[in-house]
Amino acid sequence: MIIFGTKGYLYQLAILTLVCGQCGNPAAHTLRKRVTKFTLFFVPLFPISTKYLTQCTFCGAEQKVTKEQAEQLQAQGAGGQGGQTYGQPEQTHRF
Repeated sequence: MIIFGTKGYLYQLAILTLVCGQCGNPAAHTLRKRVTKFTLFFVPLFPISTKYLTQCTFCGAEQKVTKEQAEQLQAQGAGGQGGQTYGQPEQTHRF
């Protein structure tokens, strides 16, 4: 029996102060990278999807951004310095 599935990882790339498009408040936004990896016998092998998004800490609204936009926002938030990334498992699907 072969056990395979997917596992999601969520990386926080930066925290930025932006005006929210949903609530209109200037608030902190987290810039996140969501990576879904294919797993075989519970071992993550390769990424099958990568998405970038910002989330308003005031209202919780999420907005998708492109990789290029995420890189620009990360450079802006880090002040041109290398920012830290924090990874945590998001959810696991087994088939």
